[in-house]
Amino acid sequence: MIKVRVASRARAAEGIAQLDLVCAEGRDLPAFEAGAHIDLFLGNGLTRQYSLCSDPAERSFYRIAVLRELTSRGGSAYVHEALTEGATLEISPPRNLFALDETAEEHLLFAGGVGVTPILAMAKRLSALGRAFTFHYCARDRSRAAFLNELSTAPFTSAVRLSFDAEPDTRLDLDVALARPKPGRRLYVCGPGGFMTHVIDGALARGWSGDQIRKEHFAAAPLSAGQDQPFELVIASSGQIVTVAADQTAAQALEAAGVFVPVSCEQGVCGTCLTRVIDGQPDHRDAFQTDEERAANDQFTPCCSRARSPRLVLDL
Repeated sequence: MIKVRVASRARAAEGIAQLDLVCAEGRDLPAFEAGAHIDLFLGNGLTRQYSLCSDPAERSFYRIAVLRELTSRGGSAYVHEALTEGATLEISPPRNLFALDETAEEHLLFAGGVGVTPILAMAKRLSALGRAFTFHYCARDRSRAAFLNELSTAPFTSAVRLSFDAEPDTRLDLDVALARPKPGRRLYVCGPGGFMTHVIDGALARGWSGDQIRKEHFAAAPLSAGQDQPFELVIASSGQIVTVAADQTAAQALEAAGVFVPVSCEQGVCGTCLTRVIDGQPDHRDAFQTDEERAANDQFTPCCSRARSPRLVLDL
């Protein structure tokens, strides 16, 4: 873990707080790649992931931007209420599950709302490399769009395309944005689930292949638990059987039985709890794995996924 201090805090947009974090010991922070995120270990016992939006070439501070969720489970509320200037906390080193393919000929970047954070770091990196890219940034209206001042003066401002629901003349035109899906192009998208589905489905319908598209979710789609059934987990190393109740997650059942599995986001987004499945069929409810990985049925996320078969044998 790295102990950091909130060096500055600003309002990035309506409901979005921008925090600059510096090493509490005065050293440079670890290097990171565009698209990376860090875990924040919050004082209320929660761990949350936030993408880095600062320039990857800058190591004196990390910048994050956090939207206060109306249905916050404690993470964003804590950031907004407790992480004032001067506050200290611990973070993880950066991890990257949303990496740039720097060998590609051209990049299309799509950001929706606060999903701009990793996309902004990508734009900064691509600009420094002198690579061709277009940056589509969509938001409900200008008051909810972070970093507009920075984007208006950035070296890559000519590559930025702003789209706002409140301004029909600026609406994103996928026929134009997704034209010419040649193999050397790559598409990156981050934002609310509906926005991401719109862009990804639009790309696939226009001839883009799945391996040209990279995405990062901020939250998994909400699921109804009304039809959930109990199932069993078998711990391969010991033979221990753990019953997961209908109103309980697999991660909660494992913890109650004394079986340790690291958990972070609790939504199937980050992949921290990904666990190998030796036998049985998972009911995948995560937003972390690809369709191909889910089809293999050899791992699942116990924080949110369940089982289609009566039991799962886990490599634990």
